[in-house]
Amino acid sequence: MFNAILLASDGSNHALRATDKAILLAKHNPDAVITIVYIVDSSKSKSDVLHHSNPIEIDQRRKEKLLLTEQKIKKASIAYEVKILHGEPGPAIVKYANGNNIDICVIGSRGLNSLQEMVLGSVSHKVAKRANCPVMIVK
Repeated sequence: MFNAILLASDGSNHALRATDKAILLAKHNPDAVITIVYIVDSSKSKSDVLHHSNPIEIDQRRKEKLLLTEQKIKKASIAYEVKILHGEPGPAIVKYANGNNIDICVIGSRGLNSLQEMVLGSVSHKVAKRANCPVMIVK
């Protein structure tokens, strides 16, 4: 059984489908906790600061991306927490998973940044390659 489930989310449709799978994994385990991780990419963070002078507004926009994810998990009555991390998405997810006794990572096969996936390789591929736990990639 998976107790510590890491759900990488950016609010994309693939991430929402990954949310459904994380819920299925947690549903029959009363000890399961889903940790939703949202990664603030450093290049995107600079752009946010340049376009929005109010840090509260920036934080609110990031939380809005996770709203549907949180609603789905709440509706399923599963314990969860949200972690907002900074850095390059793939390595940040791997570092968190490997450093926090995560039992499984659940991640969408594609995120919001399809250009980056084509040029640099997908975040999900990087996580699957380097995480010390099983990784479920959801299409």
